Amino acid sequence: MKIEDIRQMTTEELYHELVRLRRHLFDLQSQAVTEKLEDPSQLGKTKRDVARMLTVLRERGETGIENKELKIERAANR
Repeated sequence: MKIEDIRQMTTEELYHELVRLRRHLFDLQSQAVTEKLEDPSQLGKTKRDVARMLTVLRERGETGIENKELKIERAANR
């Protein structure tokens, strides 16, 4: 995902995408341990996407990012 695309997203969309990417990263890490990944470079790409989103959120002056993420994830699991 390009930084221009990320900057065009609303803050709420960024939080939802961040939760989705962190789940995806967890799945990739689990696959890397238990089985062979088709594309090992996906791990690095996903980590960079997470970092880009966190950077944009911090640029916007967001605080308590992890707490807001946790609330969104809990609401999605209900």
